[in-house]
Amino acid sequence: MCNEETKKTIAVLGSTGSVGEQALDAAEQLGMTVDAISAHSNYRRVEEQARKFGVRSVAMADPSAAAELKTRLADTDIRIFSGADGICDMVRDHKRDVVLNSIIGEAGLLPSLAVIDSGARLALANKESLVVAGELVTARAREKGVDILPVDSEHSAIFQCLQAGKDREVKRILLTASGGPFFGKSAEELRAIGVEQALAHPTWKMGAKITIDSATLMNKGFEVIEAVHLFGVSADQITVVVHRESIIHSMVEYIDNSVIAQLSVPDMRLCAQYALTYPQRTEAVIDRLDLFEIGKLTFARPDGETFRLLPCAIDCIGKGGALPAVLNAANEVAVAEFLKDRIPFYEITEKVCETVEELQSAAKIHDLEGILSADRAAREAIAKKLNVSL
Repeated sequence: MCNEETKKTIAVLGSTGSVGEQALDAAEQLGMTVDAISAHSNYRRVEEQARKFGVRSVAMADPSAAAELKTRLADTDIRIFSGADGICDMVRDHKRDVVLNSIIGEAGLLPSLAVIDSGARLALANKESLVVAGELVTARAREKGVDILPVDSEHSAIFQCLQAGKDREVKRILLTASGGPFFGKSAEELRAIGVEQALAHPTWKMGAKITIDSATLMNKGFEVIEAVHLFGVSADQITVVVHRESIIHSMVEYIDNSVIAQLSVPDMRLCAQYALTYPQRTEAVIDRLDLFEIGKLTFARPDGETFRLLPCAIDCIGKGGALPAVLNAANEVAVAEFLKDRIPFYEITEKVCETVEELQSAAKIHDLEGILSADRAAREAIAKKLNVSL
């Protein structure tokens, strides 16, 4: 499928995660050159990927994994970078056309900034980069003249729908949500939820952390924050719509009350493909959408009283500063503890909301150092509430 539009050199950060794997699959089908990859600690899978794509360099966030990988790839000329700083060093070491960042959590922020500084297009699947420091990331991208292309299905859809009109003509963004596995359940019913149930997403196959965020609707709250920064709209211009079928990935309403929607089968490879090949469209890497098989599409309002992290996130972006960073940090700690089966499901929401309320002063912080300090303070505060060590 290789053509002039797809003759690009790319790097994939977070290559062993769900989005990273799908991005590599799309790149392979498109005939792109994968120049570099990174992961946290899965050196076995990274070795397989590195040999398959013949990459120039690899970075492992875990130094011990980097050391093991260096031994395993000793018969190659592949350069190995080690540690969190090593990922940023690898990004800056050689300019690519596009770098897709699918690192999980706040750990993806500094690599996103490194991509922007390198001058490469940033295909962004790490939503925390914008949740934690959206003002700084978008300002740096404008300063460097770097495009940020969203890889989240919803934001990719919005970006595509925005091609139908001018920014000043946008009235509202309709951000779709699957509703997660617990749509329609009461707060009382959620008290008995276990890890296995929370990981059973009805539509998407994703990593564990984002799947739990989908179950609490935290992920949708993060996506509201992301949309504010990506598209220059206010939170008041974003309406979350529960769409269980996950066929319409989001919509844009214009001032003439027309609504433009983007539809496809739920497959993240399309989002990766569009970010990697934009402004061109290329031959499909996903299945066709059969509307006759789908039959019907349904819509509902989200339950903000039961799933309180969604309105909490909207409140955080309204107040701004480092408050979204506090929200994200507290959530990362709580979700990690839930996945280890150390706290019940409902405590994620309770303790995250309590932590955000306690650290409201973070809304006054706007510099990177202050944001990272607020992140640490939030982690320490919620760890104390949960009686766990970081």
